[in-house]
Amino acid sequence: MPGPNHNGAHSAIGVVLADDHAIVRSGLRMLLDAEPDIAVLAEAEDVDSAARYVLGHKPEVLVLDLNMGEDSSLPAIPDMIRRSPGTAIVVLTMQDDPAFAREALGAGARGYVVKHSAGEELLEAVRVAARGETYLSPKLGARLAAAPPSGADALDGLSDREVEVLKLIALGHTNAEIAGQLYLSVRTIETHRAHIQQKTRRTSRPELVRYALDHGLVE
Repeated sequence: MPGPNHNGAHSAIGVVLADDHAIVRSGLRMLLDAEPDIAVLAEAEDVDSAARYVLGHKPEVLVLDLNMGEDSSLPAIPDMIRRSPGTAIVVLTMQDDPAFAREALGAGARGYVVKHSAGEELLEAVRVAARGETYLSPKLGARLAAAPPSGADALDGLSDREVEVLKLIALGHTNAEIAGQLYLSVRTIETHRAHIQQKTRRTSRPELVRYALDHGLVE
């Protein structure tokens, strides 16, 4: 939460904006900077620069586009939270699928706002997240509550992508081979693998193989 400044008044909520489209960032900055209790500290065009600005500015809130460039921003969320625990992450995306919202919140995001309904919802999400609470678009929240849980819920909350990576790990593929098959970077695969190990509480490859066998992911 924003704290008091040297005069005893409460300072504005510091925000870092991360979106790979300059026009979108410009519009979001105008929206946020128009509010007296919110201040945009920096703008990032990719996940790496977002992480740098979060570490440098330690904002109360990071507004993070779900897809920047070719990769999803989701794998970076837990690491950003670990490195800057005082920063709440609000995901802003075109994806209105409840499964994506469930995955983002499961990764540690404090808010999920769909771009076509941004505006007042984003402002509310930033304020709610800065208080340490969770915000989900009301319409999407209703769909999320009505949606049946995915099969991944029985797999310690693994996302569909993490299940895919786990299968390939169990089949003996290296991180580089998995990256090539899924058209992702090796770094992204390493992040997925770390999340799989954390969620399943299995750290070695034999343990992951046994987990995959026990859950019918491989034969």
